Amino acid sequence: MVKICCIGAGYVGGPTMAMIAYKCPDIQVVVVDISISRINAWNSDRLPIFEPGLDEVVKSCRDKNLFFSTEVESHVSDAEIVFVSVNTPTKTRGLGAGKAADLTYWESAARMIADVSKSDKIVVEKSTVPVKTAEAIEKILTHNSKGINFQILSNPEFLAEGTAIEDLTSPDRVLIGGRETPEGQKAVAALKAVYAKWVPEDRIITMNLWSAELSKLAANAFLAQRISSINAMSALCEATGADVSEVAYAIGKDSRIGSRFLNASVGFGGSCFQKDILNLVYICECNGLTEVANYWRQVVQINDYQKARFVNRLVASMFNTVSGKKIAILGFAFKKDTGDTRETPAIDVCHGLLGDKAQLSIYDPQVTEDQIRRDLTMNKFDWDHPQHLVPPSPTAKTNVSFTWDAYEATKGAHGVCILTEWDEFKSLDYQRIYDAMEKPAFIFDGRNVVNVEELRKIGFIVYSVGKPLDAWLKDLPAAV
Repeated sequence: MVKICCIGAGYVGGPTMAMIAYKCPDIQVVVVDISISRINAWNSDRLPIFEPGLDEVVKSCRDKNLFFSTEVESHVSDAEIVFVSVNTPTKTRGLGAGKAADLTYWESAARMIADVSKSDKIVVEKSTVPVKTAEAIEKILTHNSKGINFQILSNPEFLAEGTAIEDLTSPDRVLIGGRETPEGQKAVAALKAVYAKWVPEDRIITMNLWSAELSKLAANAFLAQRISSINAMSALCEATGADVSEVAYAIGKDSRIGSRFLNASVGFGGSCFQKDILNLVYICECNGLTEVANYWRQVVQINDYQKARFVNRLVASMFNTVSGKKIAILGFAFKKDTGDTRETPAIDVCHGLLGDKAQLSIYDPQVTEDQIRRDLTMNKFDWDHPQHLVPPSPTAKTNVSFTWDAYEATKGAHGVCILTEWDEFKSLDYQRIYDAMEKPAFIFDGRNVVNVEELRKIGFIVYSVGKPLDAWLKDLPAAV
């Protein structure tokens, strides 16, 4: 039986290994992590991450050929293929702070693999890593090998949260990058054979290491660029009376462009987009490509601008102050069908409102109060470090409350912000919400999920990103 071990039981490692175990009953898969609470959760009835379909996959093969353990070293030692899926956070200090990837956890994993290995191993990069990381890992393993042979492969993940199981079941492509040597190609073939159990061969693409590493950063940069492009257009639409949904539909009908990732919003979030673009910026700068770095940096700057513009529009609409006013926040996750809050636009919007002394009432169907409190007090970029290594946060915000009911969150509110496109927000009883709010009642739709005209008939003053402005808002200075 082939033995696979994955270091890191997070959003990538857990679902990916569960799918390999599910599709390959002849392979033993062990996911290891030093976090006892996380491993206990993977072994429980309530998994540590919410992902549609994940429960069924995990429970069908857990304790058969899928195991979750804190005994890291022994399982790494036993494995023939070791996936490394540890965090690669953005550096917060030192060289490249605010842009470069912090490879501390990767390096310690590589040193541990070298230390405990008693047989040849294939080591697979599964985390998003900077180009040439494989070379650094290779040097650590080679110089500490004690005669054992290691082959490094790059196998980047392309999972979208909310559809991860679907993406794993039928991926657009699987990339495997390896050294162009006989040993390297043999390792590539071994990993390809695992995926070939359920992925059509024409979707398994093999290439050199550096191409595979860069392809992941490039894919996320291109997707984020599309979002920033349509969000930039949304600002122009508001200024001219155009409707961004109509513009997006028109350009999406061009087969060269396509309709995906053209939904204007309060901004993109998630664990990868901003981090990977900043990483790309840093790599370009290190290679003397200043103009290229500036081009990609602008994608992040437009995203920050969009969030600031949303807050400014909200405050300006409500008589230029939200001090002491109750603002309901509907949705805190960075997108629907996930409980993930990493880099969610809701954090920046809430900070902006709290800075003007608003009273926030937050509801999200999947995000816990503890998580939201952590997010609102955590320093930028600390979210990607293991929690026990994150410095204590400042005192939790006192003017923030939480509820598990949208109607309770909006009761007595002056304004409602929709920051996640949960399906349930489309079908709320907005007449009931209006009746229980202070007047004038405002709705700021950061995801364009509501029917603007229907809400205006009820009596709401509505701001929807990139849509023709309410007469109330037209009289105000443009939000910048």
